[in-house]
Amino acid sequence: MKRIGVADTTFARVDMARYAVDRLKASGTGFRIERRTVPGIKDLPVAVRQLFHHDGVDLCLALGMPGRAEYDKTCAHEASLGLLYAGVLEAKPVVECFVFEGEAEGDRELEHLAKRRAEEHAENAYALLYRPHDLERSRGLGLRQGFADAGPVRRSL
Repeated sequence: MKRIGVADTTFARVDMARYAVDRLKASGTGFRIERRTVPGIKDLPVAVRQLFHHDGVDLCLALGMPGRAEYDKTCAHEASLGLLYAGVLEAKPVVECFVFEGEAEGDRELEHLAKRRAEEHAENAYALLYRPHDLERSRGLGLRQGFADAGPVRRSL
């Protein structure tokens, strides 16, 4: 049985992990979910490493919501680097799902964006483990998580 790690933060204004876990469970079976919640986004890389080492997960989904300030964007960048490093060290996927507060206008839109992005990243995480051919079929399609897809570039030759 595979294990999927889900790491989230108390700093986030939306419980993104709830949406991700619900979508994972709706995607299929044959896995167990291990969760860790940490205070802030910069704590996510350690939580992910703990999920790999202590819980033996095969893939981690890291969810966070940086604030609007420039400092928050810097913290998100540093956290992202830590998540990349954790994945490389483990040679296992880390699916990063960040929603920046400034991406949405108002709480309702922020909630909708966070829910949709968390669900779509959960679908990608499931596909990485169980349906990699689905991802291969989507090459170059300009798929986006949380917003409308951009679509492929249309070449005119």
